[in-house]
Amino acid sequence: MSDNLPPPPPEQPQPSPWAPHAAPPGKQRTGLIVSLAVGGGLVVAGALVALVYSLMDSVSDSIALPPARSDAPYSDPYDEEPYEEEPVEEDPVEEKPVEEEPEPVASGPAAEGDVTITKCARDSLIGWQHADLTIVNGSGGPAGYVVFVEFLDAKGAVLTDGVATTDDLAPGASVKVQAQGVGEVPRGTTCRIKHVQRDPM
Repeated sequence: MSDNLPPPPPEQPQPSPWAPHAAPPGKQRTGLIVSLAVGGGLVVAGALVALVYSLMDSVSDSIALPPARSDAPYSDPYDEEPYEEEPVEEDPVEEKPVEEEPEPVASGPAAEGDVTITKCARDSLIGWQHADLTIVNGSGGPAGYVVFVEFLDAKGAVLTDGVATTDDLAPGASVKVQAQGVGEVPRGTTCRIKHVQRDPM
């Protein structure tokens, strides 16, 4: 043998059969990335849930709901005794009767004597009664007249009535007027002067 041969390689240590097998380097990196991704996702999800919860809480505080309507009857907030005003005694005042001024009446005889019924007739077509009157002013000055006439049946019961008027009749002057009844009356109805009002002009 020659002395120029290289020395033999050192012996490699043999792995123990009970030692865990080393994972390939590619698989270790993949597991680390997956763990970091899952952990980061959980952290982000928790932060989002907390943010949403805080926003909902602030919104519910800002939107105040009106208080529930109560069916209890309304009552005053304070219990105060009602104020009663003391009556004020007033001196009794004697009421004087109001004296009515007498209506002016034209001088002369009673007004009824100034009116005369000249005709009392029933209309043959409609059956209404009327009275023809003559008024003579028996007073000392000009006057106006209002004459109220009643129409009576055979027993004296009033069936209807009528009115005749005249204005500014000079003293001693005369005028013819008519008082017309309203409504149909039977034959034989009579006329009667109820009241005469004479007003000085």
